[in-house]
Amino acid sequence: MRSSRSLVALVLVPVLALACASLAARPGLTADDARKFLDDAQAKLKDLAVIASRANWVQQTYITDDTERISADANRDATAAGVQYALEAKKFLGLALPFDTKRQLEILRLGIDFPAPNDPKLNQELADIAASLESDYGRGSWCPKGAKEKCLQLPDIEHILASSRDPAELRDAWTGWHAVGAPMRQRFARQVEIANQGARDLGYADLGAYWRSKYDMPPDEFAHELDRLWNQVRPLYESLHAYVRACLAQKYGLDVVPPHGPIPADLLGNMWAQAWGNIFPLVAPESSDPGFDLTKILRDRNTDARGMVRYGEHFFVSLGFPPLPATFWERSLFTKPADRNVVCHASAWSIDFREDLRIKMCIEITAEDFRTIHHELGHNFYQRAYNQQPFLYEDSANDGFHEAIGDTIALSVTPEYLKKIGLLAQEPPESADIGLLLRQALEKVAFLPFGLLVDQWRWKVFSGEIKPASYNAAWWDLRRKYQGVAPPLPRSEADFDPGAKYHVAADVPYARYFLAAVLQFQFHRALCREAGQIGPLNRCSIYDNKAAGAKLARMLAMGRSRPWQEALAAMTGENQMDATAILDYFGPLKKWLDEQNRKMGAMPGW
Repeated sequence: MRSSRSLVALVLVPVLALACASLAARPGLTADDARKFLDDAQAKLKDLAVIASRANWVQQTYITDDTERISADANRDATAAGVQYALEAKKFLGLALPFDTKRQLEILRLGIDFPAPNDPKLNQELADIAASLESDYGRGSWCPKGAKEKCLQLPDIEHILASSRDPAELRDAWTGWHAVGAPMRQRFARQVEIANQGARDLGYADLGAYWRSKYDMPPDEFAHELDRLWNQVRPLYESLHAYVRACLAQKYGLDVVPPHGPIPADLLGNMWAQAWGNIFPLVAPESSDPGFDLTKILRDRNTDARGMVRYGEHFFVSLGFPPLPATFWERSLFTKPADRNVVCHASAWSIDFREDLRIKMCIEITAEDFRTIHHELGHNFYQRAYNQQPFLYEDSANDGFHEAIGDTIALSVTPEYLKKIGLLAQEPPESADIGLLLRQALEKVAFLPFGLLVDQWRWKVFSGEIKPASYNAAWWDLRRKYQGVAPPLPRSEADFDPGAKYHVAADVPYARYFLAAVLQFQFHRALCREAGQIGPLNRCSIYDNKAAGAKLARMLAMGRSRPWQEALAAMTGENQMDATAILDYFGPLKKWLDEQNRKMGAMPGW
């Protein structure tokens, strides 16, 4: 995940004028006036964005009351300026303007994830709430059985969810972490009130409508687009869910895992049941061992955190990209410090919107983090590729693109790639592909409904359809509907389980991750085609292919200067997002899952 604190956060909407159709350009204004306004705005906003980036970096890597205040103040100033310029941009609506001028004005009006009202007191309050929620998340801990001297923070609690096979221990760890959300509830509700007012000041019904207006299509059309993509892949997810549920029922018993109901969320190897790779040993097919354990290989070679990142950098260099700057290695945070609290959630940063690139990550020597590093560096190389664009264009074509690029590269972390870089002596045979595909599906396919529902919940909160009195019940209703998971024990409105997810606590829109989960396979299919690869899509790696690298670089350099449909076409030749690439990638697995479900009498659905 890239830094969540950026004034050039998202994309424009050509239909934006519909939101304020009654507004006309102020008499006497010209296209030259609009251009001068934008030049002044971009210079000021960039200066404030750099200040905020530095403050946010320090706040996340040195969590104290003082750094929280410094971060809140910097975000307050940046948000206030962004809101003021967004409001002023209205005066140019209705003018006949060149494409770039019109696009940049529209980006300016949609450039803040949580817009504050044009009121200094409310702006300050919103900034304070945002900083406090993120810090609460970073400081969150669980003390098993009340033993304060043995309190655990999230990485250690996640280890329990990943490795334990004791239902009682899993339930306690899950419950312990989810308690972090309850104190956030009242502040979150107040944050929604203020941000909704900010969105209304900009001409939108609520914050959800504002968020959905960032995708080069009408807000309602975007919501329908997500439903269309989900319905393309839902049969694959339901087959995977049925298979996993049957395997877990065999492991834990039907009294723990109901044969036809939702799966308890604490049994899926991940705090939010959003990725299930950690339970692969419980669901692995016979003869699924690929013949190597990447975690063991990395550890046996005494690979350290920097060495892990060097592997990722080398992948991009092999495609024709220049190496990362020296300051990246001097200023990034690669491991969790022993002397202070930090926000360990992995993120990629462009501090100065030029060459001061960094990642923040508490790296562990695991196969999962090996792939995560490739993902985070995808953000950094994207950030550098578009850094010659005007400030308002320094972002991805839409926010899903930014997440998808890193994941596209991670899809090329195949046995073939591992052999080429000397981590494997030989590739496993194709007979091992079902195991490899299942492991991938437990991460990628399992994530799809979660990626969709987080913002489904928030959009309903922002619109008022979900009231504060039913925050938690509505959260679990959506998780049952889309994921087919349930809490491991009864929950109430004394809980606030959405706050136990970083992106809710940190105000990061989440639809981008669902889009990225779709786009990465579409990108992968296109780049493999460009590289001249033949054979199964899951075996393709674009490592060391300059033709694929050149095609990728051309799209990255566009930033957000063109509508995302054009950027997609530049990469894939297609102008519509298409989840069929996921079905292509996992086709052999879908056939296998259906066969296993028939044998076990496992019926999809819950």
